[in-house]
Amino acid sequence: MKGPQNYKIVAMIPARYEASRFPGKLMQDLNGKTVIARTYNAAVETGLFDEVYVVTDSNKIFDEIVNEGGQVIRSNREHECGSDRIAEAVEHMDVDIVVNVQGDEPFIDKNSLAKLLEVFNQEGAEEIDLASLKTALKDSDEITNPNNVKVITAKDDFALYFSRFPIPYPRDTSVNVTYFKHIGIYAFRKSALMDFYKLPMLPLEAAEKIECIRYLEYGKKIKMVETSVKSIGIDTPEDLEKARKLLS
Repeated sequence: MKGPQNYKIVAMIPARYEASRFPGKLMQDLNGKTVIARTYNAAVETGLFDEVYVVTDSNKIFDEIVNEGGQVIRSNREHECGSDRIAEAVEHMDVDIVVNVQGDEPFIDKNSLAKLLEVFNQEGAEEIDLASLKTALKDSDEITNPNNVKVITAKDDFALYFSRFPIPYPRDTSVNVTYFKHIGIYAFRKSALMDFYKLPMLPLEAAEKIECIRYLEYGKKIKMVETSVKSIGIDTPEDLEKARKLLS
């Protein structure tokens, strides 16, 4: 299957075993299958990609995807972030658009992904280095939660900044502002991803621990696409329990 403008599109699922907040979470049981296996199968089932791969440095995760009959690539180097892990994997692949699917988000919404890929087929697409998703936040606890990365955009939906802090700061509470959570699913042009891989981390990214800030710091343009579908990421054991209930 070819995507917009006959682009070759691959999905890459970066998968570390050691997660700081919930070690081994990708290998946890989620109603009969591991979290990573469910994510891999959900990505394949969208039918939006020419290929789907898991990229990992973990023998356990590698073997799990092989046992699922899936495609998996072993990282050769240590990586600070998922984008670096993906970049190493695709460096010598013939591919146009690379979609980063988070390994801990097994509830993939096909419609949101289709909207994300469609921006590369629209007028002005040549300006876009990468695209990503955002969703409106209503609950004040969600807005102030530093685990939720917030994004602000210009009127043309290009990202201005990402932060764990609530942005914009509500100095004037009478102004009606919508807060948006960044959903960490990206569609990169391969060229932008390879640039990211070769460029050093700068202070804003290092301070916030948000990898997409590196693109902004180096002048890349990130198109944000709004979705109403709430992503369910598994960052804690409580999240895993919620996911089990949802699947049941």
